[in-house]
Amino acid sequence: MTVEIREIPLVETDAGPYGITPGPDGALWLTLAHAGGVARLSPDGAVRTYPLEPAGGRPLIITAGPDGALWFTRSGDDRIGRITVDGEQRTFALPSGTGPGGIAAGPDGALWYAGMTSDAIGRVETDGTHSAFPLPVTGGFASMITAGADQALWFTLNQANAIGRIDLDGRVTLHQLPTAKAGPVGIALGDDGAIWFVEIAAGQLGRIDADGEIVEFPLPDRAARPHAIVADPDGGAWFTEWGANRIGHIDPTGRIEGYALPTSNAEPHGITRTSTGIWAALEIGAIAHLTPPTPA
Repeated sequence: MTVEIREIPLVETDAGPYGITPGPDGALWLTLAHAGGVARLSPDGAVRTYPLEPAGGRPLIITAGPDGALWFTRSGDDRIGRITVDGEQRTFALPSGTGPGGIAAGPDGALWYAGMTSDAIGRVETDGTHSAFPLPVTGGFASMITAGADQALWFTLNQANAIGRIDLDGRVTLHQLPTAKAGPVGIALGDDGAIWFVEIAAGQLGRIDADGEIVEFPLPDRAARPHAIVADPDGGAWFTEWGANRIGHIDPTGRIEGYALPTSNAEPHGITRTSTGIWAALEIGAIAHLTPPTPA
């Protein structure tokens, strides 16, 4: 497959774009992990940045909420942030030591997050009501989370080498990975209902179905350090190769291709999909836009 890749300058090079998601307003929204802010890239190319209130916070993952706003984790000060498409912000305090990482909108109209340093999965309603569910593992480092097709949330346990599932009542099931010390991070719902994830330490991708069956796919470059993943509509997935300066693709047959970014050491992190292609947040202060060819 031939793809067109271009990089769009977004913010200063030390701002650290990290998470990325489409907003309900047709714009792309990103977290700025180093600068402590949120950026908006409109369809016409205009960029606006919003410093966090309160300042700092080390924002990581951002997602569209069920209320027409954007929700994001503030990993540095144990908060969940909310920003409207007009830039109005609120924060919701979590228990000290939570270290929220991934966040996703659940099927119940709440936001669910992974507590990296609290051994818990948390739930925040849009009015700020909070609850947390302890995990049956210590030091597992719950990292990223996604809504499944089964009225549950699925998440990665980076240090416990497992994929977790939590239902809306807080019941947790863990699935150990076949490869030891694989270090799962990014996770996403596939268009067929299965869950895709990346193994940053093993240099592999993984796929788990609703029955818990896991298939792993070694990357051609095992040192590529895959980081984030998003499904494509044809049954495959796109992912960032943080350590190799590439965007990768796996098709439904397991065939893997990589596409080098124009700028060296761009440090691709978050990735998302819109009707116009694939978008990745680059820590150098830019966005990469990949346009796959249109099927004949």
